[in-house]
Amino acid sequence: MKRSMAAVLGAAAAMTLVLAGCSGDDTSDAAADASTLTLAGWSLATTPEFKTLADGFHAANPGITVQLKEYDAANYDTQMIADLAAGKAPDIYVQKTLKNFYTYQNGRQLLDVSDVAAQLGDKAGGLANYQIDGKTYAIPYRQDSWVLFYNKALFDKAGVAHPDGSWTWDDYASTSKQLTTKLKAAGSPALGDYQHLWQSTVQGFALAQTPGADLQSGDFGYLKPYYTRALDLQQAGAQVTFGDATTNNLTYQAQFGKQRAAMMTMGTWYIATLLKQQAGGDADVFEWGIAPAPQPTAATAGTGNTPLTFADPTGLGINPKIGKGKVDAAKAFLAYAAGEQGAKSLAGIGITPADTAAVADTFFTLKGVPTDKVSRFAFASHETKPENPVSKYTTALQNILADLHTAVMSGSKDINTAIAEAQTRAANEVLNK
Repeated sequence: MKRSMAAVLGAAAAMTLVLAGCSGDDTSDAAADASTLTLAGWSLATTPEFKTLADGFHAANPGITVQLKEYDAANYDTQMIADLAAGKAPDIYVQKTLKNFYTYQNGRQLLDVSDVAAQLGDKAGGLANYQIDGKTYAIPYRQDSWVLFYNKALFDKAGVAHPDGSWTWDDYASTSKQLTTKLKAAGSPALGDYQHLWQSTVQGFALAQTPGADLQSGDFGYLKPYYTRALDLQQAGAQVTFGDATTNNLTYQAQFGKQRAAMMTMGTWYIATLLKQQAGGDADVFEWGIAPAPQPTAATAGTGNTPLTFADPTGLGINPKIGKGKVDAAKAFLAYAAGEQGAKSLAGIGITPADTAAVADTFFTLKGVPTDKVSRFAFASHETKPENPVSKYTTALQNILADLHTAVMSGSKDINTAIAEAQTRAANEVLNK
């Protein structure tokens, strides 16, 4: 049954009044229970979305305060699983990666929020990824897509034409090498591109852009051309090596924000971070743009086509151990975050919300957001496939592929050997269970 936000909050208020009639002690406990929610987040100093949602919800609903609980970004799921087991997890927690959604849901660590999903309908992009057996267990508030960030100033310094939306991966690789050579000649220490340490930077594109690729099949041959290209760029000196990036604990924010790389593929969530860091002095001030992610062939390249890319939605789920007096308020928060009000508040800081239709005309009015035609096209036009298709096998398979990524990018194994070993492990350790 669909319920409006007012109805949800009204139910919460009614429940508080009922509980208030029990006893003096119960009255204070119930009021406190219903008026304060806790919300998980990470890297709060550089990731403003959590505070933005908490403050916006409180402004719309002054009787409810949302308190943030910070987790380590790199160990978020490990810490969250431990807190859930210990009964210390917050009321509402983020599904940071779709890879682990099945684990949380199968472990009965998520409340059924199908009523919130029914209220939102098809406005929240990525909602289907959080549905199992006809029920919904999390609500997406973000739907990012991976694009190509580029430094217009460094392109101009090197005398290289800006991305025009038509690039294939071959164009990307040749341009990165060209940029490296020309920037070095111009006295700049910047390299052509930066590829971050995550397996996503290679495997996400390979899965999304290769016809017939299927993570659950256990056949990982589709990865080979993507790793071959990445290794070639490392060997050519056009990007920092995986070993150097690991040893020196490099961050993608500093590599692009401090103009150490002219290009970088990254999710659209980085727009908000870059805007904030440029405004606060943590990143250099320079003109930048976004372009569609490079494509495998010309068939999906160009502004007359729909580029293929990837990214998982980011959702919000409710801890099933939440106090009973908080449930309706927590559901109201999910509805707010995924609805038009939440979408506009997120777009106001450069975040791509799940309800992109609500912000289509306002996102590019933000100070610092590039407004050229290619940037607008890259933001609005793409087919975004999930990096982690929901399945009981996904987490285990991705863990195997994480080992492959480290082995190949560090040079400890060649790509053919690594793929063969990963396929054997997938068959023996995962898919036969």
